[in-house]
Amino acid sequence: MAIPAFLRFRAVPVRARRDGWTPRLQLRLILNLALGMGPGEAAARLGRSRQTAYALREKPGAEEFAAAWDAAVEFAHEARTAPRPLAFMQSGVETILVPRYYRNRLVGFVQREDLGAAMRRYAELERIAERIGSLDDPDLPDFEDMLDRIDPGRRAKADEADANRPRSVPLRQFSGPA
Repeated sequence: MAIPAFLRFRAVPVRARRDGWTPRLQLRLILNLALGMGPGEAAARLGRSRQTAYALREKPGAEEFAAAWDAAVEFAHEARTAPRPLAFMQSGVETILVPRYYRNRLVGFVQREDLGAAMRRYAELERIAERIGSLDDPDLPDFEDMLDRIDPGRRAKADEADANRPRSVPLRQFSGPA
């Protein structure tokens, strides 16, 4: 699985501090938000405060970070509120068509959420978080280098995924033969 789009952001340029927001911590904050934590809990898990997280979001040059923050919160919200049918590939929870039979005849399809895909996506986010935590170098020289170490070949995968992205097709109810 490729890195989700909201994890491909440029880290906020900050001065190096012992208790500062390194690019790795910024990425971990976005991952925690995508896993459904609130900003306070996500920052506390990293040993930082909610106020410093919001201050980081407001710094000059933090536009991509703020967009990633919003996209991660939206991803978590869509994953939580998935009981309603969603358009195909609209969120992290895909929908599947389940055939319905009556007296051994196909009478139609019902649209259901593929919760297994959502769980696989969350597991992938957890694995990414573990890989970030296992990196030995505390101050990587480049944020892009860190992403390349997490997922080698991610740029090629992202380009391929963008090129092969299916266009949104509205799903309709199929009412089999009468």
